[in-house]
Amino acid sequence: MSSLPETLQRLDALIEDQQLSRAELLDPRRPAGKAALPENTVRTLLAGGTPPQEEVDERVCARGRTLADAHLARTGGRKSELVAAVHRRCGISEARARQIIDGKKVPSAELLHDLVKFFDLRDAREAFFTDEAPGALNRALLPTLDKYEHPEQDHVQALLKKYGVVATDMRHHGSPTAEQLETLLAGVIKSVMPPQEDNGR
Repeated sequence: MSSLPETLQRLDALIEDQQLSRAELLDPRRPAGKAALPENTVRTLLAGGTPPQEEVDERVCARGRTLADAHLARTGGRKSELVAAVHRRCGISEARARQIIDGKKVPSAELLHDLVKFFDLRDAREAFFTDEAPGALNRALLPTLDKYEHPEQDHVQALLKKYGVVATDMRHHGSPTAEQLETLLAGVIKSVMPPQEDNGR
């Protein structure tokens, strides 16, 4: 996995090459939400600065609280409901579940594993809670980097371009209508399909 400086360098290159809006693509609010980081910390890192140091326990508690707050905001649920759900799913007392959600108790390694499953953190795993801010932000930015470095292609247009259709006929006649494209594809499909037997004979 690339480092944060490398990821930002590649994103800046994409922004320039594809004429994207840096303010929109690197809006601090989005990666801050994905990484459970304070927006000010994200702004500092995006600007190439160094955020204040924090102890691992502080980091774990803060991200647990931020994650819980984001979950409540997204689902519209009540904190008491989230406490009860964590209590049931993670096998801990409601009092301890509330402390975790409020960021007042450091979860054990086993509980962190359970919280990863509960909040569906997938590939982030326990590192979501323990990574230092640069690593957490980098992980949050990688999907954006991948999206713009490997954009999904229109496979039909790619096929037409491969065989020179876009570069020749359509360049002179404009983009095909849906009916024209359907007719063209139907002809291609018929040309490669074996003839059907007449079962009535």
